[in-house]
Amino acid sequence: MFFDIMGWIGATMMLLAYMLLSTGKIANHYLYQILNLIAAIFMGIGLYPKNAWFSFSLEVIWGIIAVVSIIKIKNKEGK
Repeated sequence: MFFDIMGWIGATMMLLAYMLLSTGKIANHYLYQILNLIAAIFMGIGLYPKNAWFSFSLEVIWGIIAVVSIIKIKNKEGK
């Protein structure tokens, strides 16, 4: 049950982040990437015990993309 809840929270966060960005409610790409990272972590936690490796791998890659994007945004802000 815990893992299902984590997965649902992650899926909801990912859709929320996409909706907020798509509707112009957030222009801050940093916030969008943070939401994506947290969503990927939660969804990964939800998928791991189910042995859904293709979906779990997608969430790992999604999280890596978010981390790289966050680093790029932070480096750009520092210049």
